[in-house]
Amino acid sequence: MPAWIETSLLLCGAANSVTMIFAIFAFSTCGSYSGMFKMSVECQNRSDSDLAIEVKFEYPFRLHQVYFDAPTCKGGNPERLFLVGDYSSSAEFFVTIGVFSFLYSMAALSVYCFVLEKYRENNKGPQIDFVVTAVFAFMWLVSSCAWAKGLSDVKTATDPERVITLITACDERENRCRELYDPKVSGLNTSVAFGFINLILWIGNLWFVFKETGWMGAFAGTYMPSQEKQPAPDSFAQAGYGQQDPYAGSQGGYQPEYGQQGGYNEEGGYSQGYEQQPTSYSNQM
Repeated sequence: MPAWIETSLLLCGAANSVTMIFAIFAFSTCGSYSGMFKMSVECQNRSDSDLAIEVKFEYPFRLHQVYFDAPTCKGGNPERLFLVGDYSSSAEFFVTIGVFSFLYSMAALSVYCFVLEKYRENNKGPQIDFVVTAVFAFMWLVSSCAWAKGLSDVKTATDPERVITLITACDERENRCRELYDPKVSGLNTSVAFGFINLILWIGNLWFVFKETGWMGAFAGTYMPSQEKQPAPDSFAQAGYGQQDPYAGSQGGYQPEYGQQGGYNEEGGYSQGYEQQPTSYSNQM
């Protein structure tokens, strides 16, 4: 196996290992999140006040199902209020892409290690791998952008200052409403960062898989000079190039004839071969 193929396969395996790790980071930081914020409503009648209203929310961020009880500052039972928004679609889509990316990376790494010959047979394996990798790279782009927008909306919907505006008692000036604790969303910010890191990793992995498909060699071959226009040196001998040389042919046939007809002797005269064949000499002249 050529060295560059071995190197490319090693890089593919390393890239898949890295994508597995970052895919775990991406879907775990988003899928395992739970947050909480606190508010206080201090009524003019202190007995009706609630100074520790705690609101909890978590993945998949169906905030319209999250509720809390707030005092009305008029006595009686507190009112039940719900948060606004349902951002489960973008969050679940992001987590789903992360899980499937992890599973595919693990499967691809197993193929590289155990069934490499089957993978390289007729280049079908690398070509399928390239298409699937391209799809995952695109899905990471879409899911990361969607989740970044969804997270922005989640932050807005869980901002205590905005939630306070939903409480009826806070509309009256004699009552005092304020936030006590903001939700910590650093883990969700990290999940978005991991999403875009996965996008970069899958695009890089796409290049390594492309080198295995054989398409690069096909594209490069279209720009190489044709071998038919530049025949190898052996083809000249096969075509009889040496036999068609007129100089070599005349030289090869002339020397025996000149030796038979005669030549110069030691005294400076012609040999008898020349004297015995005058007709032949006159024809040559």
